[in-house]
Amino acid sequence: MMPSGQCLHDTGSAVAFCPTSNLFLGSGLFRLPACWQHQVRMGIGSDVGAGTTFSMLRTLGEAYKVGQLQSYRLRASEAFYHATLGGARALRLEEKIGNFQPGKEADFVVIDPAVTPLQRLRIGRCHDIYEQLFVLMTLGDERNISETWVNGERVWCQD
Repeated sequence: MMPSGQCLHDTGSAVAFCPTSNLFLGSGLFRLPACWQHQVRMGIGSDVGAGTTFSMLRTLGEAYKVGQLQSYRLRASEAFYHATLGGARALRLEEKIGNFQPGKEADFVVIDPAVTPLQRLRIGRCHDIYEQLFVLMTLGDERNISETWVNGERVWCQD
């Protein structure tokens, strides 16, 4: 069980939400709204030691399901924030990583949002970026990653 949100906030603690691990182990459902309510620093992680995937997209999909089980609909923008800048803030590294601001280390992936027939269908019907992120969060996986960049250098390309 997670300590009280107020205690986590007061001590400056940060938490990692690892939904695939929590679901695989049956260790409980992470209370995301409680973290927000108490302004606890939090990132989303894969925890493959006890989880089931390296894919952050699949991990975000599982985070969405954890929210649904608690009558909370995790928005894609919230999920992607916690997988990027939110995670950097949890580690107190937001001055170095987490977004594309000039001067930060450029570690990122390039995502192809429509690599499967179902994704192409769903992405084609989206009206805005939030709907597209939701499709990626719920249907995406490692197949969607077309490039990986580390410190501004491309280190992997799917082609």
